[in-house]
Amino acid sequence: MATLTGPDATFDFAGNLQRWGIGVPLLLLAMLAMMVIPLPPFLLDILFTFNISLALIVLMAGIYARRPLDFAVFPTLLLVSTLLRLTLNVASTRVVLLNGHAGPGAAGNVIEAFGDFVVGGNYAVGLVVFAILVIINFVVVTKGAGRISEVSARFTLDAMPGKQMAIDADLNAGIITQEEAKVRRREVAGEADFYGAMDGASKFVRGDAIAGILILFINILGGLVIGSVQHDMALGDAMRVFTLLTIGDGLVAQIPSLLLATAAALLVTRTSTDADVGEQVVEQLFDNPRTLVVTGGVLATMGVIPGMPNFAFLLMAAGALGAAWWRHEKAKARAAEAEAAPPPPPPPAEHSELSWDDVLPTDAIGLEVGYRLIPLVDRAQNGPLLGRLRGVRKKLSQELGFLVPAVHIRDNLDLEPNTYQLTLHGAVIGSSEVHADKELAINPGQVYGELKGQVTRDPVFDLEAVWIGEDQREQAQSLGYTVVDASTVIATHLSQVVQDHAAALLGHEETQKLLDGLKKTNPRLVEDLVPKVLPLAVLVKVLQNLLAEQIPVRDVRTVLEVIAEHAARTQDASQLTVHVRAALGRLIVQQINGPQGELPVITLDMSLERILQQSLETMSTNGMAIEPNLANRLLVSLRQAHEQREMANEPSVLLVADNLREFLSRFARPSVRGLHVLGFNEVPSDLQLRIVASVGDPAIKGN
Repeated sequence: MATLTGPDATFDFAGNLQRWGIGVPLLLLAMLAMMVIPLPPFLLDILFTFNISLALIVLMAGIYARRPLDFAVFPTLLLVSTLLRLTLNVASTRVVLLNGHAGPGAAGNVIEAFGDFVVGGNYAVGLVVFAILVIINFVVVTKGAGRISEVSARFTLDAMPGKQMAIDADLNAGIITQEEAKVRRREVAGEADFYGAMDGASKFVRGDAIAGILILFINILGGLVIGSVQHDMALGDAMRVFTLLTIGDGLVAQIPSLLLATAAALLVTRTSTDADVGEQVVEQLFDNPRTLVVTGGVLATMGVIPGMPNFAFLLMAAGALGAAWWRHEKAKARAAEAEAAPPPPPPPAEHSELSWDDVLPTDAIGLEVGYRLIPLVDRAQNGPLLGRLRGVRKKLSQELGFLVPAVHIRDNLDLEPNTYQLTLHGAVIGSSEVHADKELAINPGQVYGELKGQVTRDPVFDLEAVWIGEDQREQAQSLGYTVVDASTVIATHLSQVVQDHAAALLGHEETQKLLDGLKKTNPRLVEDLVPKVLPLAVLVKVLQNLLAEQIPVRDVRTVLEVIAEHAARTQDASQLTVHVRAALGRLIVQQINGPQGELPVITLDMSLERILQQSLETMSTNGMAIEPNLANRLLVSLRQAHEQREMANEPSVLLVADNLREFLSRFARPSVRGLHVLGFNEVPSDLQLRIVASVGDPAIKGN
């Protein structure tokens, strides 16, 4: 509620209506009330005057608008004003039929003035004038404006993809910035919405004109019956009184209708420039003085012919010739000013030499989308993918232990319209095709029916999937499918890619940020270790080794303490990683198996382990190597053991000797995703082990 604090305090009624958002609802309720509640004649006068004023304001706003989108609310105003006019027709009809027998002034001064003064009190003349206004409004203005609106809406919608691609091309070429591209995209979408709305709004004006004709004849017939039957008026008197009142009522309604139809026609027929209609007419119609000279000559010739209205023609000829002379002198003055103006400064000399500023760094993480996926990442359209990516980045940063770089999003016209691709330091590491207007139903392994749609595969888990419409979502879920939208598919794919390549995202800068954060609570540990004892590059490599095997680096303090303990004996990153993994063993196991007291493990057969140990002892400087056939059989065995653990809904953990762990982890990682390789020293001493399989040569021996 508004509080008045002094004698000068005022209550801003209009401002409070706008702030509370009840202005339009109140107007609609008032219009509904006017259809039901009888209105006194003086209130009808005020409302009819307001209706005419509103039509004039709308017409002037349309004339002075620089472009159609500057008056984008016009279709809504057209609907409201049409409803207001029809409501007034209902209210005035009630008054005319109830009180018309009392005389021409019974329905108010406005209707009386239009029925008496405008048409001279002659209802025959009034009928003719009303018919002419209806023909002008219905046949000429409304029909033409409706056709232009229909064609403009169709052409605007057809041109939208080309305009969007042109904006994308300018953005990719560097002609416009990202913010300018967003503004232009909003304008393109707004233009399509405006002309689509105008196509429908033109039907309001057409229907209003038809309603005006029907209301006229209904009121005349009703007035004759009521006047002659109920009030015992002579047929001629009833015809004169009720026809004049009906014509006055119709003229009061048709004039605002004609003004609004004219405003609609002006908006849809004009072009988007920086000038209003008057400025465009003066600039384009009278810009060339020769047109005025020829027109003045023709009018002067007609003005000297005997029998012609000489004064009128000669007056118009003098006006045209005078306007031509004025435009000619104005053009000469502009030319003289241009000659007197100093020449523009020469353009600055272009630097032929390049600088390091011309070399742009690559993005750590990039997302490129086709043009049909732009609505998913467009901030102006509340793209749902933007929020998902922020959530993924926050979640991964908390899980991995360092700040994941921001995802740089750009559109790529070289991609297929529904395709996206993920990049890491400029290299493409993942791509797929999604449909922004559909949802992906993923088959988790067991479903109870089939779905109609575009068959595909999930880009993250490579499961069978189907692109379906939103109306099929409940059916798909009832059949056992997992249903996600396009933005969730992209966000999940990005999350998986970042987890798999987290080691490539952690560099010297990120490691230094971790040290700076730890230095606030453990300054002595950081200062005594890096760089006095251990170079920063070695610490970076250790952390990258941990991330490569899905081990988070949140516990930087433990990592540094273990490295500080062993750095005096070795600075080899691989050896230091072994010691760090042993210290983080409990965390590693809990990450794999949760807080369970028992860990199911897969072991190596004694004969196979003996072969691997011999290969390790005889390895060259290039690293450990095994015979190709043995390597192939080992991969097959590990894959079978892993699949058995997945079917049993248990983690697959390969437990090996510590000196074999690093080799077997790198060996199996690309082919057996989800297999965890642990060394004996990494398993906590209080944890119970349960051997579930033994991998030997050539097959698995299950227990």
